[in-house]
Amino acid sequence: MKNCDYLIGDELEPDELTDLIDSSIQEKKLFKQGKSNKILKDKTIGLLFEKQSTRTRVSFESGIYQLGGNTVFLSQNMTQLSRGESVEDTARVLSLYLDALVVRTFKQKTVEKLGLHSTIPIINGLTDLHHPCQALADYMTLKEQFKSYKDMKISYLGDGNNVLHSLLILGAMLGINIHAACPKELFPNEAVVKHAKKIAKSTGSDITISDDIESTCSEAMAIYTDVWVSMGDEEEKDFRTKLLSPFQVNEKLFKLTHKDAVFMHCLPAHRGEEVTNDILDGKRSIVYKQAENRMHCQKTLLKFLLRNSK
Repeated sequence: MKNCDYLIGDELEPDELTDLIDSSIQEKKLFKQGKSNKILKDKTIGLLFEKQSTRTRVSFESGIYQLGGNTVFLSQNMTQLSRGESVEDTARVLSLYLDALVVRTFKQKTVEKLGLHSTIPIINGLTDLHHPCQALADYMTLKEQFKSYKDMKISYLGDGNNVLHSLLILGAMLGINIHAACPKELFPNEAVVKHAKKIAKSTGSDITISDDIESTCSEAMAIYTDVWVSMGDEEEKDFRTKLLSPFQVNEKLFKLTHKDAVFMHCLPAHRGEEVTNDILDGKRSIVYKQAENRMHCQKTLLKFLLRNSK
């Protein structure tokens, strides 16, 4: 491991990522059997959130509690950051009180600064550029569903956002083929795509970005989408809706996929926009497994980072 933070996902080595996913599946089995390990006893994890949250906050708080740990929740207006204290000073001070810090914020630079100036593990709970905890849960869910990533093709439709960025990077590390169809105006970040393709060269993953919906979805094992208007993009709602309407996931689109294909979404979903109700609530949907797995993979991630930070 390059360091003890989890800011993008590539801090892990590919074999560490694979082990972490397998360990998360085992962690979930132990939880179902009532055998949660209290490995975080006497540990305190901070949650520094500048963005609203349901799944990220609850999954981290519940998971930490299950492992015997404590949490301190800090919203933006509760800290001196809102009054001009520097990220660097905040990082140094919180390192004196906490054993790890989960951050959900806007700028990727914020979590990077926290990582640079902290002496405790920093976990990216979401930024505008990356969402690595979500991708970790997604690939855990696919491993549960199909048992193997061999020859797997995942197709993403919609906005080239933070969720897609993390799917590209972690997918490339795992050797999974990721094809994304987005309007050209909403293609993913070029630097992120370049980085994912560099990783893919060593793992054999195929990364393809286009606006061709049919070829993207052809024989896909999973169809993934996200909301058309992310937090902070509300003023672009009409513009984005017009561009993204052809990328809606519906029954007609699913006919292009592999016969065993599943539907994925990080939630929350805007029903009737990026996905129709019959797909979201149908037998092919694994969205609630994804949400459930957030908690278990984050528990495993915390154990891994704290073990390696000593």
